[in-house]
Amino acid sequence: MARNPTKAHTRWFTPYVFLAPYLVLFSVFVLAPAVYGLWISLHEWDYMLPSQPWVGLDNYVDLFDSESLVFGDFWSSMSATGIFTVASVPFLVVIPLGIALLLNRKFPGRNVFRAIYFAPYVLGVAVVGLLWRFLLDPNIGGVNYLLGLLGLPDDIAWVNSLPWGWIALVGMTVWWTLGFNAVIYLAGLQDVPRHLYEAAELDGATAWQRFWHVTLPGLRPVTAFVVTVTILASANMFGQSYLVTQGAPGDDTRTAIMYIAEEGLRAFRMGNAAAMGFVLALILGVISVLNFRLLRYKE
Repeated sequence: MARNPTKAHTRWFTPYVFLAPYLVLFSVFVLAPAVYGLWISLHEWDYMLPSQPWVGLDNYVDLFDSESLVFGDFWSSMSATGIFTVASVPFLVVIPLGIALLLNRKFPGRNVFRAIYFAPYVLGVAVVGLLWRFLLDPNIGGVNYLLGLLGLPDDIAWVNSLPWGWIALVGMTVWWTLGFNAVIYLAGLQDVPRHLYEAAELDGATAWQRFWHVTLPGLRPVTAFVVTVTILASANMFGQSYLVTQGAPGDDTRTAIMYIAEEGLRAFRMGNAAAMGFVLALILGVISVLNFRLLRYKE
């Protein structure tokens, strides 16, 4: 049978038609700003001045030069970002997994509990920040009031002392975002083959053995996704520390994104800020690749 050249041409073109909307949006809102940001990072860029002289890689070199003005503040903010990420990610992986296992069981009102756990995630960071700023207020906050009713210390400075500042930021972030990871785990549990559980039960496996040898391996790709996305989200934390602790005490809870925003939007040193952003993105890219390699799926 002779091949229709018109249909062959259409078959070649079809995938690009479906990809076109995504590629256009990706190019306009991701690729173009990234390339423009890279160009800015190579200049001494103050948009209040008529010219922005070319400085090459000087902005990047300054970030690793202990004699430069930005070295101390930048790596202090990176350290704060690391502390928050290390402290929050385990809770944002383990607790949602436990909730997903509970909500995967059949019991009356299951959908209501699913909605309750996911509800905080739909709130904006401004709402969450102001809500917890009020609850954690050392003088009139509800948290200290409840602690006082329980006979515990009721004068904890949640927003301007350590380690209480970190505990407050991690706690409110876990409460706010655990619903998203729980939903991802819940969807992953639906894909674990039922016959594996049935075979394990026939072999006399306990509930813990079924979880360890069937559930966890079945969730391995989902866990790789959840851990990577959670690390990226935690490393980009900005709103919580900006609205609740405002970087206090001192600059101890000022994260990298917060410092980058201050450097670019308050000090008008956009070149330095862009270079910091690319260094942070490079570090997160390396961590993501390592994470996917460590948690990659094995048959």
